[in-house]
Amino acid sequence: MSQIRVTVLGAGPGGYVAAIRTAQLGAQVTIIEQDNLGGTCLNWGCIPTKTLKATAEALELVRRFPSLGIVMEGSIRPDMALVQRRRTEVISLLANGIRAILKSYRIRVVSGTGTILDPHRVEVRTGDTESEIIVSDKLIVATGSGPLELPGLPFDGRYILSSDQALLLTEIPERLLILGGGVVGCEFGYIFQEFGAQVTIVEAMDRLIPLPSVDENSAKILAREMKKRKIELFLGQTVHQAEVTAQGRVKVTLGPAATAPRDKEPGNQTLEVDKMLVTVGRAGHGDSYGIPELGLDRDSRGWIMVDDHLRTNVPDVFAVGDVLGPSKIMLAHVATTEGLVAAENALGGDRIMHYDVVPAAIFTSPEMADVGLTEKQAVQAGFNTQAHAFPFRALGKSQAMGDIAGEARIVSETKSGKILGVHLIGPHASDIIHEGALAIRLGATVFDLAETIHAHPTLSEALSECAHLATGQPIHLPKPGPGIRS
Repeated sequence: MSQIRVTVLGAGPGGYVAAIRTAQLGAQVTIIEQDNLGGTCLNWGCIPTKTLKATAEALELVRRFPSLGIVMEGSIRPDMALVQRRRTEVISLLANGIRAILKSYRIRVVSGTGTILDPHRVEVRTGDTESEIIVSDKLIVATGSGPLELPGLPFDGRYILSSDQALLLTEIPERLLILGGGVVGCEFGYIFQEFGAQVTIVEAMDRLIPLPSVDENSAKILAREMKKRKIELFLGQTVHQAEVTAQGRVKVTLGPAATAPRDKEPGNQTLEVDKMLVTVGRAGHGDSYGIPELGLDRDSRGWIMVDDHLRTNVPDVFAVGDVLGPSKIMLAHVATTEGLVAAENALGGDRIMHYDVVPAAIFTSPEMADVGLTEKQAVQAGFNTQAHAFPFRALGKSQAMGDIAGEARIVSETKSGKILGVHLIGPHASDIIHEGALAIRLGATVFDLAETIHAHPTLSEALSECAHLATGQPIHLPKPGPGIRS
């Protein structure tokens, strides 16, 4: 039997992982990428933003030195040239690692822009006049997404910025307005505030991080902590007009969003800022790369539609990652899992992609993380639900660290105690959430979690303490009212 040939279009966390898995299963693999290996996650998203956040966290820690008993004289400031150098070094290191792995599996990497001619042929432009036809038996589309540009607010790279362009700033703006109080906007808000900018966040909804999967109380705590940091918040509002002045500033007129309650509409107001960062979502690449001509089913916004095996409506063509849109959860680790599923199914497997237990992390300060259902979602799903929260300030480790903001919240079924959701806001929430993911995955109850010994002093004790609270027998909180009993 001849070796199956697989072409992967796009080398982000979905594409390059799909390439690796198909090669592991014995396929002859070609991966096509027009930019750098690693896609948005490595080059413009997860990794560069966390690299900048590491600098922001270091600045925050140094400013807290006096509270930790450390005497420091003089001022501190970020050196943006060095910050940018470190960002590029981290990206290069990880990209080289990916390249080495692909090489070890004899995966051919073709640099250029791919256009799908039919399910088994992709034309790659490798230069102004040069091109090559890649022939394969199976095609995995992983073309990703890019920053969404709003009508009337085109990105110019100087005054009105996309998230990609914000990563390249070599000078800190004195005043920065961020349009969009979602994940990306809030992460950038923390980073640039710590870098020394005066940050304003404008969000059309009435809360920050207005995602159904994010606990509303966590969003309130985040807003409170942002205000403590002097980040200005305008909720229920949007930008009605923005223009660059002759003085090189951006004059922004704010007004009520369409979602704002009519009895609470604020009057229009004008701000002048140095730069405006637009973070209102992502745009898919479903209109490019020959995807429309191939006849793939797409929704009204152009996102590619697939079944639970990641198969498109066209035989031998699979799709993974951001190109599937928000209905499939646009996260790097979801794309990675989709890549594994599509790869195995492309080579005859029968693996189903599950989206019910997906941990998510938001790298604000304090960090946020969630998995499973919120209390509101659990009630809507018909569960007899209870929710309990334990404050990080009650933990010895948090007090010792001097990092006490936030809470752990567990949503569970009232009678059985089965854990339905876990929501964290606090120090290292992104590292702790996976205990909750495993608990939900295995169908664990709050009793199981309460009876699991946790090391002391650790931040993970927040989940243990919260589980004890859910059983009605808390250890490090005053005696509660009636709770469930095992």
